[in-house]
Amino acid sequence: MASPELELSRSSARLARLAFFGSRSLPRNGENASEARIRTLMKSHFDFVWRSLRRLGLSPVDADDGTQEVFVVASRKLSLIVPESEKRFLFATALRVASTRRRGLKRRREDPHAWLGEEDPLSERERSEPGPERLTELAHARRDLDEILLAMKLEQRAVFVLYELEEMTVPEIANLLDLPAGTVSSRLRVAREEFDQSLRRMRAREQFPGAKT
Repeated sequence: MASPELELSRSSARLARLAFFGSRSLPRNGENASEARIRTLMKSHFDFVWRSLRRLGLSPVDADDGTQEVFVVASRKLSLIVPESEKRFLFATALRVASTRRRGLKRRREDPHAWLGEEDPLSERERSEPGPERLTELAHARRDLDEILLAMKLEQRAVFVLYELEEMTVPEIANLLDLPAGTVSSRLRVAREEFDQSLRRMRAREQFPGAKT
């Protein structure tokens, strides 16, 4: 599994490069309350939204575009977002954006792991730090994780990502997704079982190439 720190660094760098939001990333003289709120939302939740879209199956490039889309939706519906529920709104929007974009990718038959080529998510600085063997290990682990997550149903994947990768608690996830805690626990149990089974099949394929798993 790729290091969360590497992904966080990558998404932070992308925030600086997103031209659409770049001018809004710092306080501006004369900005109104809505602009200030959007700027605060981006500062607080941009990395979370970008990581979520990546882990919900989007490539880095599509995660960039999807993150912009999420915050555009938020800016249009700002008056409907109840204070203290911003993260819930953003993740729900990210789920819809990821689902829509993945359907489009499937229709175009694009490779979901294209980032391992030209769209390498590691910066030049990050690539220079780990050795070749470590980079290969990280890429392989990330590819395996992507494959397993993409095979999960979206509702199970969302819970798994929030619990295992974002390290949120079941009550926090229940609040974020507006679901009963029991439903979250049930989806998490199923997702974990599917993850373990998929991982065992992968390891068996690696150990016994050509064998049916």
